[in-house]
Amino acid sequence: AVEPVRIKPIAKDKRTGKPEVALVHLTDWQYGKQTVSYGPTTCAQRIEQFIDKTIHITDIQRKHHPVREVYVLLGGDMVEGLGIFPGQVYEVHAHLYEQLFTVSQIITQSITTLAQHFEKVHVVCEYGNHGRLGRKGEMPGGDNIDRIAYEIARDKCKGLTASWQSSGDWYQIARIGNYKALLVHGDEIKSFGGNTPAFGILRKVNAWAGGVIEEFTDCYMGHWHTPMSLTMGNGNRIFVTGSPESHNEYAREFVAATGKPSQRLHFIDPTKGRVAAEYVVWLD
Repeated sequence: AVEPVRIKPIAKDKRTGKPEVALVHLTDWQYGKQTVSYGPTTCAQRIEQFIDKTIHITDIQRKHHPVREVYVLLGGDMVEGLGIFPGQVYEVHAHLYEQLFTVSQIITQSITTLAQHFEKVHVVCEYGNHGRLGRKGEMPGGDNIDRIAYEIARDKCKGLTASWQSSGDWYQIARIGNYKALLVHGDEIKSFGGNTPAFGILRKVNAWAGGVIEEFTDCYMGHWHTPMSLTMGNGNRIFVTGSPESHNEYAREFVAATGKPSQRLHFIDPTKGRVAAEYVVWLD
């Protein structure tokens, strides 16, 4: 059996002010990939930096109002995987064994640190296309390295989290009071010519909001390694979160674009059911 991590619980914030809830979107780590400026060590350092910045920004918010809880959205592509595209093996520094266990350790460490600074930690998991086993369509979609890493971390974090939501579905809905966050990886939207398909993202998420799936407020996705936000027809929003990766040669050559490493931090008003504050947290 996996020995769970144990920590001293944080002191409760007994203030009566209107509370908000932190929302952390961790996605597209591509752990195991090696570029000029990014690799396994850089990945771990940047995620640690992001968690530290999350705590720092939360402490600033707490000077005005309580922030007792945090929702951690794990958005997929935490591993680089193998066999996702031809020639990938030449860009990988760590193979699946190391990818799986190191990613689960980074997730565990991130949640452990957050649990020392929040009264309640909730985790919501979605897997990505880079965690796929074999060629596309060869194996069930739910058989995924991301999912396995999540479950290892879940065992290690028993006692640290108030809830842990995970399934083989292609989407999850995180319920934070009156706020409902739709979490997808982002590969459900197809791209042509290598561009980030902003119109395609809007069209697909607007369709989902039309009753195709359960009601949701805003949508969170990764996959595109480009932080941006889009407004849907109903006034709600789509948040696309970046990646801690840097110097992606495929993006530079084929997409003619490059991204700065980042992840996303929001603060949610659970009563009004909306984002109260939003941060793209830069990691370069």
